[in-house]
Amino acid sequence: MHIPDGYISPATAAVMYGVASPFWYTAGRKLRRQLTGQTVPLLAIFAAFSFTVMMFNVPIPGGTTAHAVGGTLAAIVLGPWAAVVTVSVALVIQALFFGDGGITAIGANCFNMAIVLPFVGYGAYRLLARGAAPLSRRQVIAGAIGSYIGINAAGFLVGVELGIQPIFWSSHGRPLYAPYPLRETVPAMMIAHLTLAGAAEVIATGFALAYIQRAHPALLMPREAAHAVARRVSGWPVAIIALVAVALVPLGLLASGTAWSEWSPEELKQRIGYVPSGMDRYGGLWSAPFSGYSMPWVPADAAFSEKALAYILSAVVGIGLIFVAVFATRILLRRAAERRAAVPVPR
Repeated sequence: MHIPDGYISPATAAVMYGVASPFWYTAGRKLRRQLTGQTVPLLAIFAAFSFTVMMFNVPIPGGTTAHAVGGTLAAIVLGPWAAVVTVSVALVIQALFFGDGGITAIGANCFNMAIVLPFVGYGAYRLLARGAAPLSRRQVIAGAIGSYIGINAAGFLVGVELGIQPIFWSSHGRPLYAPYPLRETVPAMMIAHLTLAGAAEVIATGFALAYIQRAHPALLMPREAAHAVARRVSGWPVAIIALVAVALVPLGLLASGTAWSEWSPEELKQRIGYVPSGMDRYGGLWSAPFSGYSMPWVPADAAFSEKALAYILSAVVGIGLIFVAVFATRILLRRAAERRAAVPVPR
């Protein structure tokens, strides 16, 4: 679901930035207190979870891959506005440092995966879990089903955004950007997400919720104080889970092929016989330092062990960048609050 540069027109990209911006603004205002308080580590942990789970590629029949996102899980535990922030942070870092999703498409990717996915998934969860005890099995099942609905809503939107490109932006019968029409993009995205990608999201959300119920039940009890919640998730179990997840990310390399609609210009040329001119123009707009979750010194034909090590290092770098970004935001907001408090009120 990570739309690369050149797959959507600048006009589409601008519209999607415009659509996403009010959600970012509102989320920032709603979370200002949380971003200056003791729940900051919790926000960083769920952003890191989303980043890591998106590295686990699942092979899809037909030679492509897909992945889970973890947005509904973040919405259930932290609230949907916090999920907007956590998944957006993960997506921005993926685009800037790893080339996973385009710079021009950050607005579209965040709208699909960081806004629509958690809000739809959370809404379905609340509907299905209505009246259930916070630590009941029904809550886990409702969360898993909600995550399935959420990721499919996001996948559908990606199919629409890509499928409308040939309708509005073509020249001499050739699409300028994503070349496949709606009749192909929507089925392709939905088949992938109704099956294996949706299953991956269900498994990630269900197991995580079951673990949280056992190890950190306060996270699912909204009346608990925020500082108590933060204390409960700062122990060794979370650190150990994070280390295990990082060690296992090379499993994502076992899925051969490229995710549908995330092909490089060269791969797309092999499929349709040419590279759309808009894609040729904007496809190389940004050169990520760790493109493809690799390291600069690892050649394309490196052995699997070298690629696996680079993949692990990429996960460590990505998680580190997420924590730096979240805690830097905390420092900036605190300083801004202190400056406002220091200004004398006119009488």
